[in-house]
Amino acid sequence: MKLIFCGTPRFAVPTLSKLVEAGFSVVLVVTQPDKPRGRGLELSASPVKQRAVELGLPLAQPAAIKNNEEFRQQLSAIAPEGIIVVGYGRIIPQWMIDLPRLGNINLHASLLPKYRGAAPIQWAIAKGEKVTGVTTMRIDAGLDTGDILLQQELPLNASDTSETIGPLLADIGAELMIQTLRGMKDGKVQARVQDSSRATLAPILKKEDGRILFSRTAYETVDRMRGFRPWPGAFAIFRGRTLNVLTASAVDQKLPPGEIFVEGDQVLVGCGEDTALALGEVQMDGKKRMSARDFANGYHLKSGQKIDN
Repeated sequence: MKLIFCGTPRFAVPTLSKLVEAGFSVVLVVTQPDKPRGRGLELSASPVKQRAVELGLPLAQPAAIKNNEEFRQQLSAIAPEGIIVVGYGRIIPQWMIDLPRLGNINLHASLLPKYRGAAPIQWAIAKGEKVTGVTTMRIDAGLDTGDILLQQELPLNASDTSETIGPLLADIGAELMIQTLRGMKDGKVQARVQDSSRATLAPILKKEDGRILFSRTAYETVDRMRGFRPWPGAFAIFRGRTLNVLTASAVDQKLPPGEIFVEGDQVLVGCGEDTALALGEVQMDGKKRMSARDFANGYHLKSGQKIDN
């Protein structure tokens, strides 16, 4: 089966590797152009490009694809049976959707139609889901609205974060893509239409998503902290400065939202519905990370004071 692979982030690397390992003919890898990174702003290749070079696969890095006639001719000349898309980072134009016989097959890191959008792993955890998973689907003109091919679930535990779940979903998704392609070849995989009435969105993350709202329950805040690690994290405003909350747990404690309670080594902050956030490690902007006890001592915290949120 002659394939073109479109992908950019680390999440896409296991699928590319698995396709080659399974004997599929990946005739071209398409990835984002190299981007400046770090203090020196040196150009850095995407994880997919690095893996494609290791595998000795042909590469294309177009700056744009929708109206790129040269790129269109290049793909048309290849005449692929399918185009595999995993976190490529570009909207796939209609001419590309129409090109291959099997269509453009996308690996999406949620159980569609839940969590359509750019950050499905993060939002599934942030919303307190107990199960997530991956979906292979045919791309259409909508946002993750195409027909579902196969799905695989993954249970979520209270200790899971987007950092721990991302690599697991990438590996599960790679296997699912192989099953999907083999099933499509044998006629055993039948596409099914998504139920859009059950759809939820997972929009691209913004810095403001990490702001702690103490009107939420502490349990909701802890889920958001797990989902939004490492970015945008969790933060509040304390004495006019940003207080980053690195670790915390939720407890049942009746305190006014945003009010501090200090007892021994424990620092609690009141949240919604008679819950409280038990601070673990925090970091004031420009300072080193510290324990809640050191934070209380260093900033002379007293019960009854409030986080300025």
